[in-house]
Amino acid sequence: MLIAAVVAVAFVASLPWWLPGRVVALRVRVFARINGDEGIPVPGDLVGVERFREVYSHPAAGGRSRGAALSDLFWYWLSPGPEVHQEHLEAGERYEAVARATRGLLAVPRAEAEELTRRCVARALRDAPRRVRLRDLMMPVWAEFYYELVFGEPCPRAARDLIVGNAADVVTALKGCGLRHMDRRHRLTRYLAGELPRVRRPLPAGLSEQECALYLQGTFFNTAVVQMAEATAHLLLALARHPDVQDRARTGDPAYLDQVIAETLRRYPLFGVAHRVTTGDIDLDERTTIPAGSVLCFNYPEFHRAGFADPDRFDPDRWAAGPAAREANHIPFGVAANRPCPAWRLAPITLRAAAREVLRGHVLRSSAAHTRSLPSRGPCLLLPRDAPGRPGPALLRMRLRDRWEDVWRGLVQLVLGTYMVWDARRLRPCERHFATTPGDRPEGAGCPR
Repeated sequence: MLIAAVVAVAFVASLPWWLPGRVVALRVRVFARINGDEGIPVPGDLVGVERFREVYSHPAAGGRSRGAALSDLFWYWLSPGPEVHQEHLEAGERYEAVARATRGLLAVPRAEAEELTRRCVARALRDAPRRVRLRDLMMPVWAEFYYELVFGEPCPRAARDLIVGNAADVVTALKGCGLRHMDRRHRLTRYLAGELPRVRRPLPAGLSEQECALYLQGTFFNTAVVQMAEATAHLLLALARHPDVQDRARTGDPAYLDQVIAETLRRYPLFGVAHRVTTGDIDLDERTTIPAGSVLCFNYPEFHRAGFADPDRFDPDRWAAGPAAREANHIPFGVAANRPCPAWRLAPITLRAAAREVLRGHVLRSSAAHTRSLPSRGPCLLLPRDAPGRPGPALLRMRLRDRWEDVWRGLVQLVLGTYMVWDARRLRPCERHFATTPGDRPEGAGCPR
């Protein structure tokens, strides 16, 4: 009995060190089984790293949603409104109208963007506790920032809560850590529909009022808020886990913080796999052609690892070469020829301003694991610079708690993620949309001007 008890205790104690990795591998196999084998991995056997940019930039690699089973899953996660989300619209009049409106709303002078970021971060830090989850800390920051960007006035508390509730629900479902709660998302849709006349720039022509509300929700209050909260959490967690880098970023050459941001986006890209549907043949050589209708799965993490010495090491000095670094395998905002992130200019400016404001008054420390998907939301100690204390015991507790949470999270992700993949395939939101929508056509009475 004693031996059996010892073995049982040892087995349970060992779970955090081996079970999460096994669960992740099992999730990958389950998802591949459910989604089928339609995707061509890039880089992979057919398209190597050296041709990643070339194929990604090819004019025929521009299909966004139509014809890919994977699209059903992304539409399911991003509902409501993926049919008017800029990332998922096919080329045509509707996409051009949406892209034009997005560029207009994002066109903010640098100094104005930096000051707005600073104010939003300062408010979040004012009453922040000592122990935080970085993504949770930063999500209200970007909710307020993008509200003011869209409406030209400070964000009311009620609106911020709606935006955060919506964005948190989207990203939690995306990571398989929770199911969708469409009531939270629909509450934001209804709110935005009532606020359309107050938007500070023209909204997309040819969209109905409901579609305009969904456009704002998807582009700014889903994607922008989620991705900026994730990016800031990754940056701050990297600084927290590397105190020497943090000290240098706080007191050294301001350009060094740009290197830290570049390395963070290399090591922890916001995109995992971006799928594109080929609208025509892509000739690779005299004997090899990727046929029209193929689904290309561009793997950002694999591309960002290729060509770097010791790619898993966090090393901002990789980017000290300046302009020479442009040739590196590094596309945090996509490629220019295939609809890059519309915030490719604004995002680094505001990310830099947010980090500076945090570092100005605080010391960051963390012992939690740092992974690209960040399901833990980034546990961190947020300590005042003038009295940082001795965080050693707190960091030990954080590490043990993070390891055990990782066991539970992995099991939850396996069960809930598998269910959502199955449910998306059952509902087929993308497939049904294109089966009932005859092409890309402007329609509706139009948004308030």
